[in-house]
Amino acid sequence: MLRRLIAVFGIVALFFSAAIAVSAAQAEEKLKIVATVSMIGDALTQITGDRAQVTTLMGEGVDPHLYRQTQSDIAAMVRADAVFFNGLYLEAQLEEFLEKLAKRKPVFAIGENVPEELRLSSVAYPDRYDPHIWMTPDLWHHAVRAARDALIELDPDGAAVYTANTQAYLQAMEKLAKYATTSLSTVPKDKRVLVTAHDAFGYFGRSYDFEVVGIQGLSTESEAGLQRVDEIVNLIVDRDIQSIFVETSVPERNVRALIEGAAARGHTVVVGGQLFSDAMGPANTYTGSYIGMIDSNVTVITNALGGNAPAAGMDGQLIGS
Repeated sequence: MLRRLIAVFGIVALFFSAAIAVSAAQAEEKLKIVATVSMIGDALTQITGDRAQVTTLMGEGVDPHLYRQTQSDIAAMVRADAVFFNGLYLEAQLEEFLEKLAKRKPVFAIGENVPEELRLSSVAYPDRYDPHIWMTPDLWHHAVRAARDALIELDPDGAAVYTANTQAYLQAMEKLAKYATTSLSTVPKDKRVLVTAHDAFGYFGRSYDFEVVGIQGLSTESEAGLQRVDEIVNLIVDRDIQSIFVETSVPERNVRALIEGAAARGHTVVVGGQLFSDAMGPANTYTGSYIGMIDSNVTVITNALGGNAPAAGMDGQLIGS
């Protein structure tokens, strides 16, 4: 481990030496911004417009809890004007590197701008909070505003652009929040049990009055034991739960184990759909945006649990199941 850290930070030192020699012409180029996860990358892209080049390290299907930086990631972050990450221990394997990087350049943990009184605590990690704050637009707007403020600090000349673009983005999020509330309210109260691969939907459950059951904990680093699987199988059978959900960034094996366990007890439960938890959908698609990601989740959950949402979602866009 020590040799690995020495090697990593040796690479950092080399890149910083090269980065110091920036010409005046290069200094006038667009801001170079790196985001760790796609939800942050989408917000930065929407806010900056054509004033910045935004690079996202973790794309479709990537689990940020387990992700480790590559040499190309290190190069991108060192060459960037600023790095934005969620914080709250989401990017657990990157934290030490980001702390070191913050001594050299602007690094912003925008998720940590959510007020503490609005965060969910963790039983498994007493000194940590649930990092999945993007799961409800009513919470994610704190991070979006923090991103805007950081960009204005970096580039005061772009303040008017960043302010206007953020306002438009927040208006789209308000529309999304209203759709989510309306759609999810159609799910019968006795059907509002959301069983997923890991415990990423706590804020969602709190906002929309759903009981949330994750097979794994807040971090996918924690493995689900046989006892945990048996507990959830019992809940599925006892509560007559018909649909459970897989996640795009978490392997399906534990969800399949629940289906098999329920079948062994004579109960049929099916996969109600695929949810986006720690990553958005494919780039350049509707679900590859924050709005599309949450719209898809809301629409899929609503219809799988007996509610009534338009099959095409909030904006008539294609929603996968």
